[in-house]
Amino acid sequence: MNTRLRRILSLSTAMVIASSTFAAAEPSADLIAAAKKEGALTTIALPHDWCGYGGVIEGFKAKYGLKVNELNPDAGSGDEIEAIKANKGNTGDQAPDVIDVGLSFGPTAKADKLIQPYKVSTWDSIPATAKDADGYWYGDYYGVMAFEVNKDLVKNPPKDWADLLKPEYANMVALGGDPRTANQAISAVFAAGLSAAKGDVAKAGEAGLNFFKDLNAKGNFVPVVGKPATLAQGTTPIILRWDYNALAGRDSLKGNPPVDVIVPASGVVAGVYVQAISAYAPHPNAAKLWMEYLYSDEGQVGWLKGYCHPIRFNDLAKNGKIPADVLAKLPDPKAYEQAVFPTLDQQDAYKKVITEGWDKVVGASVK
Repeated sequence: MNTRLRRILSLSTAMVIASSTFAAAEPSADLIAAAKKEGALTTIALPHDWCGYGGVIEGFKAKYGLKVNELNPDAGSGDEIEAIKANKGNTGDQAPDVIDVGLSFGPTAKADKLIQPYKVSTWDSIPATAKDADGYWYGDYYGVMAFEVNKDLVKNPPKDWADLLKPEYANMVALGGDPRTANQAISAVFAAGLSAAKGDVAKAGEAGLNFFKDLNAKGNFVPVVGKPATLAQGTTPIILRWDYNALAGRDSLKGNPPVDVIVPASGVVAGVYVQAISAYAPHPNAAKLWMEYLYSDEGQVGWLKGYCHPIRFNDLAKNGKIPADVLAKLPDPKAYEQAVFPTLDQQDAYKKVITEGWDKVVGASVK
């Protein structure tokens, strides 16, 4: 069994073994009352087509009757951290209560004292490898980097990262964010580099920058943040983004144009995102109630409907909590067999290389 597969199985095994004692637990009446007294929750960087968040937010509002202020849906993980820093003394609606960021941002936010601890009722069913032991941050969902392709404009869809360098893809390839701040875009650069470096994680950051330097020099790279609208318009016929975003984008376009979602043959990178509550949250009880909802069976299935693998996936499956129609819409598990789950140290290393080197090596400002 190869090392990459062991990583996936170890994560899955941890999920299966994790106790489900608290899976059906409900938030306390006191917490619900305190949150309702605050009356609102402020989120940031949660586009409705990302991970099923549109339905998740509506479900939370319907269940608890709170107002949800939604800040900058298209922000990246780095932007979320900066929003906390910029609003430390702000008790109004411009200060985020909660964040949803790439895994590597959790420990740094804790070290910078920007987040506060809270352990949800279902804490024991979250794998120990995907949460801070003290409750400052906790994994929420994961997916793999994929190609979202407009089939009307791309007659021969790319199968692997190296294919993107072919002349036939001139002015076609875009990232799903700014690679200097957005975890999704940083992960795409890393994945391209991992493929180019033949699986050598230590060399993948630099290799990824060089890949995009070549992609840009060949005229294939489009320095625009790719979205379903730009894919449909033909501005960005190929977008590099998480599989769940690509699948949701495919659904939103309803066949106009037809869309392919392709997991590359190599450089298959899995990304875990994490939740945390701002240390300066104006609505701390609403934030805790939001976390309770997200990690409840209902919230986890809500993410799954958006094609994300929720962190409690195996716990839900073991207890028969996943609707059959939801399971039927998920991608072929074989696409995930070669996925690499980078460690936190590895993520810190390549994130630094990519964010600090993008302007110098690639020089294409993504907007």
